[in-house]
Amino acid sequence: MAALQTLALLSVIGISSSQTSECSYFNLMSHLNLTSSNEALQVARPVKSWNTTTLVQLDMVLFGILGVDEKSQTVSLQVLIRMSWRNELLGWNPSEFCGIDMLNIPRSMVWIPDIAIKEDASDTGSVQEDPFLKLDPSGLLSGTSRQQLTYTCQLDLFRFPFDQQNCSLEFYSLSHNSRSLKLATTGNGTAFTIVSKKIKTTEGEWTLVELQVTEGAASTLQRVGSSLQYTVVLKRRPFLYIINLILPLMFLLFLDLASFFISESKLSFKVTVLLSVFVLLLNLQTILPSTEEDLPMLAIYCVSVFTLVFFGVLEAVLVSFLIEMDDSRREEAKGAVRAEVDNQPKAQRPTAEPTEETDETEENQPDDHNLLKLILDKVQLTLLEVLRERQDKRKPGCFRKLAKLIDVVFFAIYLTTIIISLIVLFVIWIGK
Repeated sequence: MAALQTLALLSVIGISSSQTSECSYFNLMSHLNLTSSNEALQVARPVKSWNTTTLVQLDMVLFGILGVDEKSQTVSLQVLIRMSWRNELLGWNPSEFCGIDMLNIPRSMVWIPDIAIKEDASDTGSVQEDPFLKLDPSGLLSGTSRQQLTYTCQLDLFRFPFDQQNCSLEFYSLSHNSRSLKLATTGNGTAFTIVSKKIKTTEGEWTLVELQVTEGAASTLQRVGSSLQYTVVLKRRPFLYIINLILPLMFLLFLDLASFFISESKLSFKVTVLLSVFVLLLNLQTILPSTEEDLPMLAIYCVSVFTLVFFGVLEAVLVSFLIEMDDSRREEAKGAVRAEVDNQPKAQRPTAEPTEETDETEENQPDDHNLLKLILDKVQLTLLEVLRERQDKRKPGCFRKLAKLIDVVFFAIYLTTIIISLIVLFVIWIGK
């Protein structure tokens, strides 16, 4: 009887120890043939039939927008990529292994899809991959990677700085065609946009508008493979450019317009405004790329302001030249009048100056009558000159009249051009 009890106890201990050993991850990995190097699992596509298509689901969300380089036409993002696929050779029944429903295995032990980004321009050091893959009982493998991604994008800077950029990322397989591997996603663009806006850490000058996902085909020289395209829609925050460039140019344009109401130092004031606009144009040179085919609206705006101010300077030069010609004509007329008065005989002069002989006689023989007559002649000559100057001021010359006409007409044309051009530019610039 005691022997039977001992035998039963040993059998129970054996069964419990065997069940305990089957509950370990090591036994599960032994069951899956993952305890040693298995090159077949590493290099071969994990399907039981070669004509079975492997579905790879690839999801991408944004952590942050690091920047956009207009010169090199590149965009820098911080992204999180999750990729999952099914391995038909790896699977188990959780009830046979104490309910184990998840297993972490190293990346180097199994086949991983060779997915690349067509527009990628970043180095390999910017990728942080999870060293382990998650494996569930159905054979579904999933892994994540975090990457500081820099990729090329054809930027449209026509509406800079009120621009919106659509930059696409195309994922494709390097060695498999569309019959062997198909790329898809577990969600849609709206869901990825919501998640990205919640987990983002930085934006800077740019803000995320939306993520768009499109499935398609990637063509190469030898095959046509499946592709998955993520379109990142970014919008620039223009406040800095408005404060530093757009408003100062507008203020300078209005200052140049106000210079029509000043008469002295008008030309020097306009030249100062022109030089100020030129300095702001130098700042624009450091922003916009030199390879842009279409002239951006900001460049059109700056060139328009510079052109208007330049023509204002030319008009001021012409008006100043005409006024100086009119003044020189007046001086010539005054000189001719004085010469005519001096050359008149003494009997015909309304005012006359004493001759040298009279002066010598008056000095030798002072007479009150001659002294009073000399004073009266001087006063009459002075009055004549004052009257002539007043008549000249009341009656402007032909050149001064022409200068005034040009100034008025140019001011009307200048003001109309400014109003129309600014309205057209801002409607095209800011309009949808």
